[in-house]
Amino acid sequence: MAPVGAAVSSLEGLDEQQREAVTALRGPVAVRAGAGTGKTRVITRRIAHGVDTGAYSPGRVMALTFTSKAAGELRGRLRALGVEGIAARTFHSAALAQLNYFWPTLAGDRPPAIVDNKVRLLAHAADGIGLDPDTATLRDVAAEIEWRKVTMLSIDDYARVRAGVSIGRLASSAVVDLQRAYEALKDERRQMDFEDVLLACAGMLETETHVAAAVREQYRHFTVDEYQDVSPLQQYLLELWVGERRDLCVVGDASQTIYSFAGADSRFLLEFPRRWDDARIIELHSNYRSDAAILAVANDLMRGRPGAVELVAAAAGDSPSPPPTVHAYRDEAAEARGVAARVAAQIRDGADPTTIAVLYRAGAQSAEVAAALADEGIATTVLGGRRFFDMPEVRQAILALRGASVAPLDRGFVDAVRDILRSLGMTEDAPPAGGAVRESWEARQAILRLAEEAPAQTTMRSFTDDLMARARAQDEPALRAVTLATLHAAKGLEWDHVHLIGLAEGVLPIGYATHFEQIDEERRLTYVGITRARRSLSLSWAAGSRGRAPSRFLGEIRTSIRDAGPTSAARRRSPGSPAD
Repeated sequence: MAPVGAAVSSLEGLDEQQREAVTALRGPVAVRAGAGTGKTRVITRRIAHGVDTGAYSPGRVMALTFTSKAAGELRGRLRALGVEGIAARTFHSAALAQLNYFWPTLAGDRPPAIVDNKVRLLAHAADGIGLDPDTATLRDVAAEIEWRKVTMLSIDDYARVRAGVSIGRLASSAVVDLQRAYEALKDERRQMDFEDVLLACAGMLETETHVAAAVREQYRHFTVDEYQDVSPLQQYLLELWVGERRDLCVVGDASQTIYSFAGADSRFLLEFPRRWDDARIIELHSNYRSDAAILAVANDLMRGRPGAVELVAAAAGDSPSPPPTVHAYRDEAAEARGVAARVAAQIRDGADPTTIAVLYRAGAQSAEVAAALADEGIATTVLGGRRFFDMPEVRQAILALRGASVAPLDRGFVDAVRDILRSLGMTEDAPPAGGAVRESWEARQAILRLAEEAPAQTTMRSFTDDLMARARAQDEPALRAVTLATLHAAKGLEWDHVHLIGLAEGVLPIGYATHFEQIDEERRLTYVGITRARRSLSLSWAAGSRGRAPSRFLGEIRTSIRDAGPTSAARRRSPGSPAD
Protein backbone atom coordinates (compact mmCIF):
# COMPACT_ATOMS: atom_id res chain seq x y z
CA MET A 1 0.00 0.00 0.00
CA ALA A 2 1.24 3.49 -0.85
CA PRO A 3 2.08 5.94 1.92
CA VAL A 4 -0.84 7.81 3.43
CA GLY A 5 0.42 11.07 1.97
CA ALA A 6 0.11 9.72 -1.57
CA ALA A 7 -3.51 8.69 -1.01
CA VAL A 8 -4.36 12.08 0.43
CA SER A 9 -2.99 13.87 -2.65
CA SER A 10 -5.54 12.15 -4.87
CA LEU A 11 -8.37 13.52 -2.68
CA GLU A 12 -7.03 17.03 -2.28
CA GLY A 13 -9.26 19.90 -3.39
CA LEU A 14 -12.36 17.83 -4.20
CA ASP A 15 -15.89 18.91 -3.41
CA GLU A 16 -18.29 16.58 -1.62
CA GLN A 17 -19.77 14.98 -4.76
CA GLN A 18 -16.38 14.63 -6.44
CA ARG A 19 -14.95 12.99 -3.32
CA GLU A 20 -17.88 10.58 -3.22
CA ALA A 21 -17.19 9.56 -6.82
CA VAL A 22 -13.42 9.31 -6.35
CA THR A 23 -13.71 7.08 -3.27
CA ALA A 24 -16.34 4.77 -4.83
CA LEU A 25 -13.63 2.35 -5.97
CA ARG A 26 -15.78 -0.72 -6.52
CA GLY A 27 -18.34 -0.76 -9.27
CA PRO A 28 -20.77 -0.60 -10.75
CA VAL A 29 -20.71 3.21 -10.55
CA ALA A 30 -22.29 5.81 -12.83
CA VAL A 31 -21.18 9.43 -12.48
CA ARG A 32 -23.57 11.89 -14.14
CA ALA A 33 -21.27 14.84 -14.57
CA GLY A 34 -22.81 18.12 -15.70
CA ALA A 35 -20.83 20.47 -17.93
CA GLY A 36 -17.82 22.01 -16.18
CA THR A 37 -18.15 19.90 -13.03
CA GLY A 38 -14.67 18.35 -13.15
CA LYS A 39 -15.35 15.11 -15.02
CA THR A 40 -11.73 14.46 -16.05
CA ARG A 41 -10.47 15.34 -12.58
CA VAL A 42 -12.84 12.78 -11.07
CA ILE A 43 -11.79 10.06 -13.52
CA THR A 44 -8.06 10.54 -12.98
CA ARG A 45 -8.32 11.09 -9.21
CA ARG A 46 -10.47 7.97 -8.83
CA ILE A 47 -7.92 5.84 -10.66
CA ALA A 48 -5.05 7.43 -8.72
CA HIS A 49 -6.88 6.88 -5.43
CA GLY A 50 -7.43 3.24 -6.33
CA VAL A 51 -3.73 2.80 -7.05
CA ASP A 52 -2.64 4.80 -3.99
CA THR A 53 -4.75 2.71 -1.64
CA GLY A 54 -3.75 -0.60 -3.23
CA ALA A 55 -7.26 -1.32 -4.52
CA TYR A 56 -6.03 -1.21 -8.12
CA SER A 57 -2.91 -2.52 -9.79
CA PRO A 58 -2.06 -0.02 -12.56
CA GLY A 59 -1.56 -2.69 -15.21
CA ARG A 60 -5.07 -4.04 -14.62
CA VAL A 61 -6.89 -0.74 -15.20
CA MET A 62 -8.43 0.20 -18.56
CA ALA A 63 -9.63 3.79 -19.05
CA LEU A 64 -11.60 4.19 -22.27
CA THR A 65 -12.43 7.40 -24.08
CA PHE A 66 -13.27 8.55 -27.61
CA THR A 67 -10.29 10.50 -28.97
CA SER A 68 -6.54 10.01 -28.90
CA LYS A 69 -6.19 13.52 -27.53
CA ALA A 70 -8.52 12.76 -24.59
CA ALA A 71 -6.64 9.53 -23.90
CA GLY A 72 -3.37 11.45 -23.93
CA GLU A 73 -4.78 13.99 -21.48
CA LEU A 74 -5.83 11.19 -19.13
CA ARG A 75 -2.34 9.71 -19.24
CA GLY A 76 -0.76 13.11 -18.65
CA ARG A 77 -2.95 13.88 -15.65
CA LEU A 78 -2.30 10.44 -14.19
CA ARG A 79 1.45 10.93 -14.57
CA ALA A 80 1.13 14.24 -12.72
CA LEU A 81 -0.50 12.27 -9.89
CA GLY A 82 2.40 9.82 -9.89
CA VAL A 83 0.50 7.00 -11.60
CA GLU A 84 2.09 5.16 -14.54
CA GLY A 85 1.13 2.05 -16.46
CA ILE A 86 -2.60 2.71 -16.88
CA ALA A 87 -4.06 1.64 -20.25
CA ALA A 88 -5.81 4.90 -21.22
CA ARG A 89 -7.02 4.30 -24.76
CA THR A 90 -9.79 4.83 -27.25
CA PHE A 91 -12.13 1.91 -27.88
CA HIS A 92 -10.52 1.46 -31.30
CA SER A 93 -6.91 1.47 -30.10
CA ALA A 94 -7.70 -0.99 -27.30
CA ALA A 95 -9.48 -3.33 -29.72
CA LEU A 96 -6.71 -3.04 -32.31
CA ALA A 97 -4.02 -3.81 -29.72
CA GLN A 98 -5.88 -6.99 -28.75
CA LEU A 99 -6.35 -8.04 -32.37
CA ASN A 100 -2.67 -7.47 -33.14
CA TYR A 101 -1.67 -9.51 -30.09
CA PHE A 102 -3.95 -12.52 -30.56
CA TRP A 103 -4.46 -12.67 -34.35
CA PRO A 104 -1.09 -14.26 -35.27
CA THR A 105 -1.74 -17.13 -32.84
CA LEU A 106 -5.35 -17.63 -33.92
CA ALA A 107 -4.96 -17.18 -37.68
CA GLY A 108 -1.27 -17.92 -38.25
CA ASP A 109 -0.60 -14.62 -39.99
CA ARG A 110 -0.78 -10.88 -39.47
CA PRO A 111 -4.13 -9.12 -39.08
CA PRO A 112 -5.56 -7.31 -42.12
CA ALA A 113 -4.36 -3.78 -42.87
CA ILE A 114 -6.53 -0.84 -41.90
CA VAL A 115 -8.31 1.06 -44.69
CA ASP A 116 -6.65 4.47 -44.80
CA ASN A 117 -9.31 6.17 -46.93
CA LYS A 118 -12.83 4.78 -46.91
CA VAL A 119 -14.07 7.23 -49.57
CA ARG A 120 -11.32 6.23 -52.00
CA LEU A 121 -12.08 2.53 -51.50
CA LEU A 122 -15.78 3.25 -52.01
CA ALA A 123 -14.94 5.02 -55.29
CA HIS A 124 -13.10 1.91 -56.51
CA ALA A 125 -16.02 -0.29 -55.44
CA ALA A 126 -18.48 2.01 -57.22
CA ASP A 127 -16.43 1.86 -60.41
CA GLY A 128 -16.49 -1.92 -60.22
CA ILE A 129 -20.29 -2.05 -60.34
CA GLY A 130 -20.78 0.73 -62.87
CA LEU A 131 -21.70 3.58 -60.52
CA ASP A 132 -20.20 7.06 -60.67
CA PRO A 133 -21.28 9.01 -57.57
CA ASP A 134 -19.65 12.32 -56.71
CA THR A 135 -17.31 12.72 -53.73
CA ALA A 136 -19.98 14.22 -51.48
CA THR A 137 -22.24 11.22 -52.08
CA LEU A 138 -19.36 8.84 -51.36
CA ARG A 139 -18.71 10.62 -48.06
CA ASP A 140 -22.38 10.22 -47.14
CA VAL A 141 -22.30 6.53 -48.03
CA ALA A 142 -19.17 6.14 -45.88
CA ALA A 143 -21.07 7.70 -42.98
CA GLU A 144 -23.94 5.26 -43.61
CA ILE A 145 -21.53 2.32 -43.46
CA GLU A 146 -20.14 3.57 -40.17
CA TRP A 147 -23.64 4.04 -38.74
CA ARG A 148 -24.73 0.59 -39.93
CA LYS A 149 -21.80 -1.12 -38.28
CA VAL A 150 -21.82 0.72 -34.95
CA THR A 151 -25.56 0.06 -34.61
CA MET A 152 -24.81 -3.62 -35.40
CA LEU A 153 -27.00 -3.94 -38.48
CA SER A 154 -26.24 -6.41 -41.25
CA ILE A 155 -26.50 -5.14 -44.82
CA ASP A 156 -29.85 -6.92 -45.16
CA ASP A 157 -31.08 -5.25 -41.96
CA TYR A 158 -29.84 -1.92 -43.27
CA ALA A 159 -31.70 -2.43 -46.54
CA ARG A 160 -34.96 -2.89 -44.60
CA VAL A 161 -34.38 0.04 -42.22
CA ARG A 162 -33.31 2.47 -44.98
CA ALA A 163 -35.72 1.25 -47.67
CA GLY A 164 -36.64 4.15 -49.93
CA VAL A 165 -33.91 6.46 -48.56
CA SER A 166 -31.67 7.75 -51.36
CA ILE A 167 -28.25 9.37 -50.99
CA GLY A 168 -27.42 12.00 -53.56
CA ARG A 169 -28.42 10.52 -56.88
CA LEU A 170 -28.13 6.96 -55.58
CA ALA A 171 -31.39 5.15 -54.93
CA SER A 172 -31.56 3.10 -51.75
CA SER A 173 -31.01 -0.13 -53.73
CA ALA A 174 -27.86 1.34 -55.29
CA VAL A 175 -26.59 2.36 -51.85
CA VAL A 176 -27.03 -1.22 -50.66
CA ASP A 177 -25.30 -2.58 -53.79
CA LEU A 178 -22.40 -0.19 -53.24
CA GLN A 179 -22.03 -1.32 -49.64
CA ARG A 180 -21.90 -4.96 -50.72
CA ALA A 181 -19.28 -4.11 -53.34
CA TYR A 182 -17.27 -2.18 -50.75
CA GLU A 183 -17.25 -5.12 -48.34
CA ALA A 184 -16.28 -7.54 -51.12
CA LEU A 185 -13.41 -5.32 -52.32
CA LYS A 186 -12.21 -4.82 -48.76
CA ASP A 187 -12.15 -8.57 -48.19
CA GLU A 188 -10.39 -9.12 -51.52
CA ARG A 189 -7.66 -6.66 -50.50
CA ARG A 190 -7.53 -8.15 -47.01
CA GLN A 191 -8.36 -4.90 -45.26
CA MET A 192 -10.47 -3.77 -42.31
CA ASP A 193 -12.02 -0.37 -41.66
CA PHE A 194 -12.16 1.20 -38.20
CA GLU A 195 -15.59 -0.24 -37.43
CA ASP A 196 -14.41 -3.71 -38.46
CA VAL A 197 -11.74 -3.44 -35.76
CA LEU A 198 -14.44 -3.30 -33.09
CA LEU A 199 -16.53 -6.00 -34.77
CA ALA A 200 -13.54 -8.32 -35.20
CA CYS A 201 -12.44 -7.85 -31.60
CA ALA A 202 -15.96 -8.57 -30.36
CA GLY A 203 -16.17 -11.66 -32.57
CA MET A 204 -12.81 -12.88 -31.28
CA LEU A 205 -13.88 -12.50 -27.65
CA GLU A 206 -17.19 -14.23 -28.38
CA THR A 207 -15.76 -17.27 -30.10
CA GLU A 208 -12.37 -17.74 -28.44
CA THR A 209 -13.04 -18.38 -24.77
CA HIS A 210 -9.36 -18.53 -23.87
CA VAL A 211 -8.82 -15.08 -25.43
CA ALA A 212 -11.74 -13.64 -23.48
CA ALA A 213 -10.39 -15.19 -20.28
CA ALA A 214 -6.93 -13.72 -20.91
CA VAL A 215 -8.29 -10.22 -21.55
CA ARG A 216 -10.52 -10.33 -18.47
CA GLU A 217 -7.61 -11.53 -16.36
CA GLN A 218 -5.46 -8.66 -17.64
CA TYR A 219 -8.04 -5.87 -17.16
CA ARG A 220 -10.14 -5.98 -14.04
CA HIS A 221 -11.15 -2.33 -13.52
CA PHE A 222 -12.83 -0.34 -16.30
CA THR A 223 -13.59 3.37 -16.53
CA VAL A 224 -15.45 4.83 -19.51
CA ASP A 225 -15.34 8.57 -20.23
CA GLU A 226 -18.07 10.33 -22.27
CA TYR A 227 -20.34 7.34 -21.72
CA GLN A 228 -23.28 9.18 -23.25
CA ASP A 229 -21.54 8.77 -26.62
CA VAL A 230 -21.12 4.98 -26.68
CA SER A 231 -22.68 3.17 -29.61
CA PRO A 232 -24.40 -0.23 -29.39
CA LEU A 233 -21.26 -1.85 -30.81
CA GLN A 234 -18.98 -0.17 -28.26
CA GLN A 235 -21.36 -1.12 -25.46
CA TYR A 236 -21.37 -4.73 -26.64
CA LEU A 237 -17.57 -4.81 -26.77
CA LEU A 238 -17.38 -3.23 -23.32
CA GLU A 239 -19.65 -5.95 -21.92
CA LEU A 240 -17.40 -8.60 -23.47
CA TRP A 241 -14.35 -6.99 -21.87
CA VAL A 242 -15.99 -6.70 -18.45
CA GLY A 243 -17.49 -10.19 -18.49
CA GLU A 244 -18.88 -11.20 -15.10
CA ARG A 245 -16.80 -8.62 -13.24
CA ARG A 246 -18.51 -5.61 -11.69
CA ASP A 247 -15.70 -3.08 -11.45
CA LEU A 248 -17.07 -0.68 -14.03
CA CYS A 249 -17.29 3.11 -13.65
CA VAL A 250 -18.98 5.16 -16.37
CA VAL A 251 -18.90 8.96 -16.54
CA GLY A 252 -21.02 11.12 -18.80
CA ASP A 253 -23.67 13.76 -19.32
CA ALA A 254 -26.85 12.91 -21.21
CA SER A 255 -27.32 16.63 -21.94
CA GLN A 256 -24.19 16.53 -24.10
CA THR A 257 -25.23 13.67 -26.36
CA ILE A 258 -24.63 15.27 -29.75
CA TYR A 259 -23.54 12.33 -31.89
CA SER A 260 -26.75 10.32 -32.17
CA PHE A 261 -26.47 10.60 -35.94
CA ALA A 262 -23.23 8.58 -35.68
CA GLY A 263 -24.75 5.91 -33.45
CA ALA A 264 -24.22 7.38 -29.97
CA ASP A 265 -26.94 6.27 -27.59
CA SER A 266 -27.37 7.99 -24.21
CA ARG A 267 -29.79 5.27 -23.08
CA PHE A 268 -26.81 3.25 -21.88
CA LEU A 269 -26.04 6.03 -19.40
CA LEU A 270 -29.64 6.79 -18.50
CA GLU A 271 -30.55 3.11 -18.05
CA PHE A 272 -27.36 2.10 -16.26
CA PRO A 273 -29.28 1.32 -13.02
CA ARG A 274 -31.47 -1.13 -14.95
CA ARG A 275 -28.45 -3.02 -16.25
CA TRP A 276 -26.84 -2.95 -12.80
CA ASP A 277 -29.56 -3.03 -10.14
CA ASP A 278 -27.04 -2.30 -7.37
CA ALA A 279 -25.32 0.54 -9.24
CA ARG A 280 -24.21 3.59 -7.32
CA ILE A 281 -25.38 6.78 -9.08
CA ILE A 282 -23.52 10.01 -8.29
CA GLU A 283 -24.36 13.42 -9.75
CA LEU A 284 -21.89 16.29 -10.06
CA HIS A 285 -23.70 19.64 -9.93
CA SER A 286 -21.01 22.18 -9.01
CA ASN A 287 -19.84 23.93 -12.16
CA TYR A 288 -16.31 25.37 -11.96
CA ARG A 289 -16.34 26.97 -15.40
CA SER A 290 -19.20 29.36 -15.94
CA ASP A 291 -20.72 32.28 -14.10
CA ALA A 292 -24.15 31.83 -12.52
CA ALA A 293 -25.94 33.89 -15.18
CA ILE A 294 -24.63 31.62 -17.93
CA LEU A 295 -25.63 28.52 -16.00
CA ALA A 296 -29.15 29.90 -15.60
CA VAL A 297 -29.47 29.95 -19.40
CA ALA A 298 -28.15 26.38 -19.66
CA ASN A 299 -30.50 25.13 -16.92
CA ASP A 300 -33.51 26.81 -18.52
CA LEU A 301 -32.77 25.14 -21.83
CA MET A 302 -32.45 21.61 -20.42
CA ARG A 303 -35.02 21.73 -17.63
CA GLY A 304 -37.11 18.55 -17.54
CA ARG A 305 -34.95 16.69 -20.07
CA PRO A 306 -33.98 13.08 -19.24
CA GLY A 307 -30.76 12.93 -17.24
CA ALA A 308 -30.31 16.70 -17.10
CA VAL A 309 -28.12 17.85 -14.21
CA GLU A 310 -29.06 21.18 -12.59
CA LEU A 311 -25.82 23.16 -12.62
CA VAL A 312 -24.79 25.41 -9.73
CA ALA A 313 -21.95 27.92 -9.91
CA ALA A 314 -19.20 26.69 -7.58
CA ALA A 315 -17.98 30.16 -6.66
CA ALA A 316 -18.65 33.79 -7.47
CA GLY A 317 -16.16 35.49 -9.78
CA ASP A 318 -13.88 38.34 -8.78
CA SER A 319 -16.28 40.81 -10.40
CA PRO A 320 -19.85 40.49 -11.63
CA SER A 321 -20.09 39.39 -15.26
CA PRO A 322 -22.52 40.87 -17.76
CA PRO A 323 -25.77 38.95 -18.17
CA PRO A 324 -26.07 36.88 -21.35
CA THR A 325 -27.55 38.87 -24.22
CA VAL A 326 -29.49 38.14 -27.40
CA HIS A 327 -29.03 40.27 -30.53
CA ALA A 328 -31.36 40.27 -33.54
CA TYR A 329 -30.34 41.28 -37.08
CA ARG A 330 -31.93 41.77 -40.44
CA ASP A 331 -29.47 39.47 -42.27
CA GLU A 332 -26.42 37.29 -41.74
CA ALA A 333 -23.98 39.94 -42.96
CA ALA A 334 -25.22 42.38 -40.34
CA GLU A 335 -25.02 39.63 -37.72
CA ALA A 336 -21.39 38.94 -38.64
CA ARG A 337 -20.53 42.64 -38.42
CA GLY A 338 -22.30 42.92 -35.09
CA VAL A 339 -20.38 39.96 -33.66
CA ALA A 340 -17.10 41.35 -35.01
CA ALA A 341 -17.80 44.70 -33.37
CA ARG A 342 -18.48 43.07 -30.00
CA VAL A 343 -15.32 40.96 -30.27
CA ALA A 344 -13.28 44.05 -31.16
CA ALA A 345 -14.69 45.86 -28.12
CA GLN A 346 -13.74 42.93 -25.87
CA ILE A 347 -10.19 42.95 -27.20
CA ARG A 348 -9.95 46.74 -26.69
CA ASP A 349 -11.08 46.16 -23.12
CA GLY A 350 -8.17 43.81 -22.57
CA ALA A 351 -9.46 40.37 -23.55
CA ASP A 352 -6.89 38.03 -25.08
CA PRO A 353 -8.12 36.89 -28.53
CA THR A 354 -7.41 33.27 -27.54
CA THR A 355 -10.11 33.55 -24.86
CA ILE A 356 -12.84 34.42 -27.39
CA ALA A 357 -14.82 32.03 -29.59
CA VAL A 358 -17.57 32.37 -32.17
CA LEU A 359 -19.64 29.19 -32.38
CA TYR A 360 -22.14 28.11 -35.03
CA ARG A 361 -24.15 25.12 -36.22
CA ALA A 362 -22.63 24.60 -39.69
CA GLY A 363 -19.16 25.24 -41.06
CA ALA A 364 -20.49 27.40 -43.91
CA GLN A 365 -21.40 30.08 -41.36
CA SER A 366 -17.74 30.78 -40.60
CA ALA A 367 -16.77 32.59 -43.81
CA GLU A 368 -18.86 35.70 -43.24
CA VAL A 369 -17.77 35.97 -39.60
CA ALA A 370 -14.09 35.51 -40.51
CA ALA A 371 -14.35 38.26 -43.13
CA ALA A 372 -16.05 40.64 -40.69
CA LEU A 373 -13.38 39.99 -38.05
CA ALA A 374 -10.64 40.51 -40.64
CA ASP A 375 -12.21 43.90 -41.44
CA GLU A 376 -11.72 44.70 -37.76
CA GLY A 377 -8.07 43.61 -37.99
CA ILE A 378 -8.71 40.49 -35.88
CA ALA A 379 -7.04 37.17 -36.76
CA THR A 380 -9.07 33.96 -36.59
CA THR A 381 -8.38 30.26 -36.46
CA VAL A 382 -10.94 27.65 -37.47
CA LEU A 383 -11.16 24.71 -35.08
CA GLY A 384 -11.00 21.44 -36.97
CA GLY A 385 -9.07 23.04 -39.81
CA ARG A 386 -5.43 22.31 -40.44
CA ARG A 387 -3.68 20.92 -37.40
CA PHE A 388 -0.96 23.17 -36.04
CA PHE A 389 1.84 20.62 -36.39
CA ASP A 390 0.74 19.74 -39.94
CA MET A 391 1.27 23.31 -41.14
CA PRO A 392 4.28 23.49 -43.52
CA GLU A 393 5.69 26.54 -41.77
CA VAL A 394 5.54 24.76 -38.41
CA ARG A 395 7.30 21.67 -39.76
CA GLN A 396 9.89 23.94 -41.37
CA ALA A 397 10.46 25.79 -38.09
CA ILE A 398 10.89 22.57 -36.08
CA LEU A 399 13.43 21.24 -38.61
CA ALA A 400 15.38 24.51 -38.47
CA LEU A 401 15.34 24.56 -34.67
CA ARG A 402 16.35 20.91 -34.57
CA GLY A 403 19.26 21.64 -36.86
CA ALA A 404 20.40 24.49 -34.61
CA SER A 405 20.35 22.21 -31.57
CA VAL A 406 23.50 20.35 -32.68
CA ALA A 407 25.71 23.43 -32.37
CA PRO A 408 26.45 25.50 -29.25
CA LEU A 409 24.44 28.73 -28.98
CA ASP A 410 26.30 32.01 -28.98
CA ARG A 411 23.29 33.84 -27.51
CA GLY A 412 20.37 33.14 -25.22
CA PHE A 413 17.96 30.31 -26.04
CA VAL A 414 14.92 32.58 -26.64
CA ASP A 415 16.95 34.98 -28.76
CA ALA A 416 18.20 32.05 -30.83
CA VAL A 417 14.64 30.82 -31.43
CA ARG A 418 13.55 34.33 -32.40
CA ASP A 419 16.43 34.72 -34.87
CA ILE A 420 15.69 31.38 -36.52
CA LEU A 421 12.00 32.23 -36.89
CA ARG A 422 12.92 35.61 -38.37
CA SER A 423 15.15 33.87 -40.90
CA LEU A 424 12.10 31.86 -41.95
CA GLY A 425 10.00 34.96 -42.57
CA MET A 426 8.57 36.04 -39.20
CA THR A 427 8.29 39.83 -39.03
CA GLU A 428 8.04 42.10 -36.00
CA ASP A 429 4.67 43.49 -37.06
CA ALA A 430 1.65 41.33 -37.81
CA PRO A 431 0.46 41.20 -41.44
CA PRO A 432 -3.15 42.20 -42.12
CA ALA A 433 -5.71 39.79 -40.66
CA GLY A 434 -7.22 37.20 -42.94
CA GLY A 435 -5.41 34.90 -45.33
CA ALA A 436 -2.50 32.47 -45.25
CA VAL A 437 0.22 35.05 -44.58
CA ARG A 438 -1.29 36.07 -41.24
CA GLU A 439 -1.92 32.41 -40.37
CA SER A 440 1.76 31.61 -40.97
CA TRP A 441 2.83 34.59 -38.85
CA GLU A 442 0.54 33.53 -36.01
CA ALA A 443 1.95 29.98 -36.13
CA ARG A 444 5.54 31.18 -35.81
CA GLN A 445 4.53 33.56 -33.05
CA ALA A 446 3.00 30.60 -31.18
CA ILE A 447 6.34 28.77 -31.33
CA LEU A 448 8.13 31.88 -30.04
CA ARG A 449 5.67 32.18 -27.14
CA LEU A 450 6.35 28.55 -26.19
CA ALA A 451 10.06 29.38 -26.10
CA GLU A 452 9.45 32.48 -23.98
CA GLU A 453 7.34 30.46 -21.53
CA ALA A 454 9.82 27.57 -21.29
CA PRO A 455 11.81 27.02 -18.04
CA ALA A 456 15.07 28.94 -17.71
CA GLN A 457 17.24 25.83 -18.15
CA THR A 458 15.64 24.85 -21.49
CA THR A 459 18.03 23.99 -24.29
CA MET A 460 17.33 24.04 -28.00
CA ARG A 461 17.42 20.24 -27.98
CA SER A 462 14.97 19.87 -25.12
CA PHE A 463 12.71 22.52 -26.67
CA THR A 464 12.50 20.68 -29.99
CA ASP A 465 12.01 17.39 -28.12
CA ASP A 466 9.04 19.02 -26.39
CA LEU A 467 7.63 20.30 -29.69
CA MET A 468 7.83 16.82 -31.18
CA ALA A 469 6.20 15.29 -28.11
CA ARG A 470 3.41 17.87 -28.39
CA ALA A 471 2.90 16.91 -32.03
CA ARG A 472 2.57 13.22 -31.14
CA ALA A 473 0.10 14.00 -28.34
CA GLN A 474 -1.85 16.52 -30.49
CA ASP A 475 -1.16 19.11 -27.78
CA GLU A 476 -1.39 22.17 -29.96
CA PRO A 477 -0.49 25.67 -28.72
CA ALA A 478 -3.17 28.31 -29.01
CA LEU A 479 -2.71 30.77 -31.85
CA ARG A 480 -3.22 34.38 -30.78
CA ALA A 481 -6.48 34.51 -32.65
CA VAL A 482 -10.22 34.33 -32.09
CA THR A 483 -11.49 30.76 -32.47
CA LEU A 484 -14.24 29.94 -34.96
CA ALA A 485 -15.83 26.54 -34.40
CA THR A 486 -18.88 24.43 -35.05
CA LEU A 487 -20.78 23.35 -31.97
CA HIS A 488 -19.66 19.76 -32.54
CA ALA A 489 -15.98 20.78 -32.67
CA ALA A 490 -16.32 22.96 -29.56
CA LYS A 491 -17.39 20.11 -27.27
CA GLY A 492 -14.93 19.63 -24.43
CA LEU A 493 -13.42 23.12 -24.81
CA GLU A 494 -14.05 26.43 -23.06
CA TRP A 495 -13.44 30.15 -23.53
CA ASP A 496 -13.95 33.24 -21.40
CA HIS A 497 -16.18 34.84 -24.02
CA VAL A 498 -18.51 32.94 -26.36
CA HIS A 499 -20.61 34.36 -29.18
CA LEU A 500 -23.19 31.79 -30.34
CA ILE A 501 -24.64 32.87 -33.69
CA GLY A 502 -27.43 31.67 -35.97
CA LEU A 503 -30.12 31.03 -33.36
CA ALA A 504 -32.90 31.09 -35.94
CA GLU A 505 -35.41 28.46 -37.01
CA GLY A 506 -33.93 26.43 -39.84
CA VAL A 507 -30.39 27.14 -38.66
CA LEU A 508 -30.45 26.14 -34.98
CA PRO A 509 -32.43 23.94 -34.86
CA ILE A 510 -31.27 23.01 -38.34
CA GLY A 511 -33.89 22.70 -41.06
CA TYR A 512 -33.82 18.94 -41.47
CA ALA A 513 -34.46 18.38 -37.75
CA THR A 514 -38.19 17.72 -37.78
CA HIS A 515 -38.83 14.86 -35.33
CA PHE A 516 -38.77 15.24 -31.55
CA GLU A 517 -35.52 13.27 -31.20
CA GLN A 518 -33.82 15.42 -33.84
CA ILE A 519 -34.97 18.66 -32.23
CA ASP A 520 -33.75 17.43 -28.87
CA GLU A 521 -30.32 16.75 -30.37
CA GLU A 522 -30.26 20.35 -31.60
CA ARG A 523 -31.21 21.47 -28.09
CA ARG A 524 -28.26 19.55 -26.67
CA LEU A 525 -25.97 21.11 -29.26
CA THR A 526 -27.13 24.55 -28.16
CA TYR A 527 -26.53 23.56 -24.53
CA VAL A 528 -22.99 22.50 -25.39
CA GLY A 529 -22.38 25.90 -26.99
CA ILE A 530 -23.77 27.83 -24.02
CA THR A 531 -21.74 25.86 -21.47
CA ARG A 532 -18.45 26.59 -23.27
CA ALA A 533 -18.60 30.17 -21.90
CA ARG A 534 -16.87 31.13 -18.67
CA ARG A 535 -17.42 34.88 -18.29
CA SER A 536 -19.69 36.22 -21.02
CA LEU A 537 -22.19 34.85 -23.50
CA SER A 538 -23.90 36.55 -26.40
CA LEU A 539 -26.53 34.89 -28.58
CA SER A 540 -27.65 36.23 -31.95
CA TRP A 541 -29.91 35.48 -34.88
CA ALA A 542 -30.75 36.93 -38.27
CA ALA A 543 -34.03 36.90 -40.17
CA GLY A 544 -32.25 36.75 -43.52
CA SER A 545 -33.85 36.71 -46.95
CA ARG A 546 -36.17 33.87 -45.92
CA GLY A 547 -37.62 35.82 -43.02
CA ARG A 548 -36.57 33.27 -40.41
CA ALA A 549 -38.09 33.37 -36.95
CA PRO A 550 -35.93 33.37 -33.82
CA SER A 551 -35.04 29.89 -32.60
CA ARG A 552 -37.60 28.21 -30.35
CA PHE A 553 -34.74 27.75 -27.89
CA LEU A 554 -34.54 31.51 -27.33
CA GLY A 555 -38.15 31.46 -26.26
CA GLU A 556 -37.32 28.92 -23.56
CA ILE A 557 -34.53 30.99 -21.98
CA ARG A 558 -36.07 34.46 -22.08
CA THR A 559 -36.05 34.80 -18.31
CA SER A 560 -32.27 34.29 -18.18
CA ILE A 561 -31.13 36.72 -20.91
CA ARG A 562 -31.59 40.33 -21.85
CA ASP A 563 -32.41 41.63 -25.31
CA ALA A 564 -29.82 43.85 -26.92
CA GLY A 565 -29.58 45.48 -30.28
CA PRO A 566 -26.32 45.49 -32.21
CA THR A 567 -23.46 47.46 -30.70
CA SER A 568 -23.27 51.09 -31.66
CA ALA A 569 -20.42 50.29 -34.06
CA ALA A 570 -22.50 47.66 -35.85
CA ARG A 571 -25.48 50.01 -36.00
CA ARG A 572 -23.30 52.74 -37.46
CA ARG A 573 -21.92 50.40 -40.12
CA SER A 574 -25.23 48.77 -40.96
CA PRO A 575 -28.11 51.24 -40.53
CA GLY A 576 -31.43 49.70 -39.70
CA SER A 577 -29.97 46.22 -39.25
CA PRO A 578 -31.85 45.18 -36.06
CA ALA A 579 -34.70 42.86 -36.90
CA ASP A 580 -36.74 43.89 -33.89
